[in-house]
Amino acid sequence: MASLLLLSVLLLLSSTSLQAQQNITLGSSLTPEGPSGFWLSPSGDFAFGFRPIEGNASSYLLAVWFNKISDKTIAWYAKTSDPDPALVQVSSGSRLLLNSNGALSLQDPTGTEVWNPQVVGAAYAAMLNSGNFVLVAADGSTKWESFKNPADTILLTQVLTPGMKLRSRIIPTDYSNGRFLLDLQSIGVFLYTVAVPSSNQYDYYWSMAGNTTKLVFNATGTVYITLDNGTQISMTSGVTGSVADYYHRATLDPDGVLRQYLYPKKVSNLSSQAWSVVDFKPPNICETGLTNGGSGICGFNSYCMFDGTNNQSICMCPEQYSFIDEERKYKGCKPDFQPQSCDLDEAAVRMQFKLIPMTRVDWPLADYEQYTPITKDQCQQLCLTDCFCAVAVFHDQDNTCWKKKMPLSNGNMGDNVERTLFIKVRKSNSTQPELVDSNKWKKDRKYWILGSSLFLGSSVLVNVLLISVILFGTYCTITIKEVPSLQSSNNIGLPLKAFAYAELEKATKGFREVLGTGASGIVYKGQLPDDLSTYIAVKKIDKLEHETEKEFTVEVQTIGRTHHKNLVRLLGFCNEGKERLLVYEFMINGSLNQFLFGDVRLEWNLRAQLALGVARGLLYLHEECSTQIIHCDIKPQNILLDGNFTAKISDFGLAKLLRTNQTQTITGIRGTRGYVAPEWFKSIGITAKVDVYSFGVILLELVCCRRNVELEAADDQKILTEWANDCYKYGRVDFLVEGDDEAILNLMKVERLVAVALWCLQEDPTMRPTMLKVTQMLDGAAAVPTPPDPSSFVSSLP
Repeated sequence: MASLLLLSVLLLLSSTSLQAQQNITLGSSLTPEGPSGFWLSPSGDFAFGFRPIEGNASSYLLAVWFNKISDKTIAWYAKTSDPDPALVQVSSGSRLLLNSNGALSLQDPTGTEVWNPQVVGAAYAAMLNSGNFVLVAADGSTKWESFKNPADTILLTQVLTPGMKLRSRIIPTDYSNGRFLLDLQSIGVFLYTVAVPSSNQYDYYWSMAGNTTKLVFNATGTVYITLDNGTQISMTSGVTGSVADYYHRATLDPDGVLRQYLYPKKVSNLSSQAWSVVDFKPPNICETGLTNGGSGICGFNSYCMFDGTNNQSICMCPEQYSFIDEERKYKGCKPDFQPQSCDLDEAAVRMQFKLIPMTRVDWPLADYEQYTPITKDQCQQLCLTDCFCAVAVFHDQDNTCWKKKMPLSNGNMGDNVERTLFIKVRKSNSTQPELVDSNKWKKDRKYWILGSSLFLGSSVLVNVLLISVILFGTYCTITIKEVPSLQSSNNIGLPLKAFAYAELEKATKGFREVLGTGASGIVYKGQLPDDLSTYIAVKKIDKLEHETEKEFTVEVQTIGRTHHKNLVRLLGFCNEGKERLLVYEFMINGSLNQFLFGDVRLEWNLRAQLALGVARGLLYLHEECSTQIIHCDIKPQNILLDGNFTAKISDFGLAKLLRTNQTQTITGIRGTRGYVAPEWFKSIGITAKVDVYSFGVILLELVCCRRNVELEAADDQKILTEWANDCYKYGRVDFLVEGDDEAILNLMKVERLVAVALWCLQEDPTMRPTMLKVTQMLDGAAAVPTPPDPSSFVSSLP
């Protein structure tokens, strides 16, 4: 009986303590520094307080975040009040105070108030387990709550009423007002594009209409709107993850998609610690309605491609265009060439410019002239000779032509685009000044005649001077060559920066965001505190083995002298105590793997270009750099893509560095299953031909947009290399690209690439071509002989 009484007392004390933690009394305050930076909910799942802004440790948001997960995802952040809410951010030394008069006040280091929720008379504040921060009156009524003033996210049990809005961030790391808005109105829910920096709304691009009274994210994980007659219409399909097992949120993301996320509360390994998307609206943002103002979903001169595998929209630039800002792609694309001048005559235009066809891509607006009926050739010529025309669009069914000028808006790539687009670019991607046209020559001929006379009259003097310079220069050159070189051969190329470990720890926010993992260590995303706020990828070699230090030294020395447009560049390193880190350039589009095996295929021409880029990178490693490098682990995960979708080989610095007299040694098996050459399993010397074999597998994957091994495929198609060989042997390579209209229109090139791949996949390494021969066959500089059937020589292998 005594023990039961003691237990009751303990429970009562625990309840009292919990209540004290839940209620924040008048006079309480928070500061960004030290342990008093936030208030917790009773469960500890949510926190309210100061949250440092990524990339700027001295700036803070007043925010609510998920406190028990690794990345502390922010669910709410303070903004100024209507009519034009703006982000509130403060610096170190600021203070949040719950005054004695029941008002919440955010003050900067000078004591000036920068934000308050515009209510007084609160008896206490509380951070609730739902993620709602509230100011409560003495009678228990809520005077203010974060749920009624949302930012870009809603949580379970949160209700929006007409007039309430969600505004996306500008980019994931910048919480300023973004380009997209969710507006709940009495006639439905609407998603709008917005002109930044302002709140000016363009046309809506998605909606769910109805006489709406509220939008609800209920406790079971379903988002729905309620009509005035009580009918509930679901916006999402609902989820099976229970509140006990998962955290839930729905966020209007910076790309304009409203996504519903789950995060497991209990995880068995680090790889499962991530938010997963369970539903999203609109289903394909690239195919949403046009906006009569602004650039549309992507920036001007950019077009939207939907990746069905990751449910992401990808903004891309056309050929010979690049993003104005790789991080803020909404700013659009710019031409990488000197645009056409209106002073050029027709002959000069034809000499300097051309039209490149693009299929499945269109910019539906920005046309300023229309012709019909007309032929495709006439359409192209009219655009080519018009200095205002940037793009011509031709519709085969009704022989209609549209001329469009920059900036181009509402760009979209999709199977529903039935027009052929021609974009104007330079024949040679040069920014040199344009040639003077014939009309201008006639106009200014008198000045040319005068100039020519002066030139000829002084030619004797010029010739004497030139001869003197040449003779003197030759003498100087010979003299300089006799002086011993002061620069070590190890310093060839750009110098590497030696980073302190503390620098890289700060740049990566304590090694927080993982980009990928490998056998040698983990790669983290970071940002340097330079003028450009350069993003970097930092490889932390933390799985030290017997020869790791030697391996690290080899990589730094080798990559420091290795530079090619199709190789990921090393920027620096850290060799401090036991810490071994490598700092690489950051590839914004990630690995080829995430684009190659989804429901939406990359354009055929882009895939062919990626294949050639990888081949050129391997050619450099094998034959063109000072010491041959054999990669030994070529696979899509080790092929990264920059903002222009240029393929760059990564991780080659940790490959076995084989010198000429070591190329016949047999080492331990390296590589990834499905891409490993047969000689790894046989008593055959390892040469650069192991990379050629792996490239052959990737080449087939690029052609077919599928993995080498797919167990769910038909029996004769499970192994891509075997199926491709059968299709090629029986003259049906079209089976490999079935459903890919672009590839079907380029079957001769498909057949060429498949034949090159089959040569690379010969089991006898001596039968495989070098990467030089591979690049020549890929770009058409060399013929591709018919590859032998692998079964004809397998038995001859030792």
